[in-house]
Amino acid sequence: MNSGLNFLVAARQCEIGELEQLARTGELVGVISRFTHELQRERGISNLFLGAQGKRFGKQLASQVAECRQLERDVRQHFARLDTDAIRVRNGARLFSRIAVVLHALDGLAGLRHRIATQALTPGDSTEAFSRLISGLLAVVFEAADSASDPAITRALVAMFNFMQGKEFAGQERAFGVAIFASGYIDTTRQHHWRHLVESQEACFQVFSDFADAAIRADVQASQDIAVLNELERLRRAGFSIGSGGRTDPGMTQAWYDCCTRRIDAMKAVEDSIVLHLRQLCERKIAQARTELRDHQTILDALTRQASAAPASTTAAYGPNLERSVVGMLQEQSRRLQVMSDELDTVRTALNERKTIERAKGLLMAHRQLSEQDAYKMLRRTAMNQKRRLIDVAEAVLAMSDMLPRNAL
Repeated sequence: MNSGLNFLVAARQCEIGELEQLARTGELVGVISRFTHELQRERGISNLFLGAQGKRFGKQLASQVAECRQLERDVRQHFARLDTDAIRVRNGARLFSRIAVVLHALDGLAGLRHRIATQALTPGDSTEAFSRLISGLLAVVFEAADSASDPAITRALVAMFNFMQGKEFAGQERAFGVAIFASGYIDTTRQHHWRHLVESQEACFQVFSDFADAAIRADVQASQDIAVLNELERLRRAGFSIGSGGRTDPGMTQAWYDCCTRRIDAMKAVEDSIVLHLRQLCERKIAQARTELRDHQTILDALTRQASAAPASTTAAYGPNLERSVVGMLQEQSRRLQVMSDELDTVRTALNERKTIERAKGLLMAHRQLSEQDAYKMLRRTAMNQKRRLIDVAEAVLAMSDMLPRNAL
């Protein structure tokens, strides 16, 4: 008959299995981090190429495409190695759905690159296509964070997702600015979109700071180059200060791209630190769980030997020291699980808020025929105008879903 200690050993074995699955997920997140960084660079160079009407940046673009293709193969291989048994993977349905969407988008990359090479796309169309793919990859990272059952690992994944999302908005700003300066034109609508990209970065980096390890936050501080940030603000003001219908200086295009690239490359170094921290955290957790499993197994073996040596009529032949060890372990496990549950609830609040905002965006997109960006802008604008939190506005939109017209324009 199984004792409480038998089940404690089984619980540790399950925990180790979950941690090993999280370690593999962490490896996938690291590969996605490298791939999205290079896709962000390809997006920016593509806009330089299109802005120059194909007369410049052709070699740089070809080299960047080759780099992205290699990393794409790595991502596909990591997807193929995932355990696709949804019964054994927490949040498997959503995670695998996200991966399916990404694989479909990757299949369309060759066509996108051909349209860029033949200049059949505008810089805006190119940016939007790359951004959809990168958004899908980041959604995989989000679902990976939502699948974690260890609070420390969940915090690390939430921090990483928000940092990657903030870096993606920085990449969108780079591509957007290239298109603006290269075209020599900006209007009020584009200025508002530019400000939206800046504000979105700041919001993501704030959530990252709330969840990141102190050492990682220190890495962010150390990575910031004051000269680059000052140049970035100068170039931003050059765009923001122009009135509606105003002209921009095409000569600033390269300076803008180079400045943004230096900033984003510094962010990539921080991303690498977060990936390393995540891997080391998983390794420590697994090693700790295995040590505790060995301790539990040792005591279980001792109990089994004592029970075998006891008379058949004896119901308990355990020594007092051994019995106290068993009781202590059971009490410690109970306390540990409660602490983990409380911490996990706190961390998951951020994940659940994002889910709510995503659902509200989807509702607005469906009923108001808005793009994803426009739906998000509407939520943010409403929150600012009403001096409410974004999550409160999103919840209000969802609460009114039954009252929205089915075919609203």
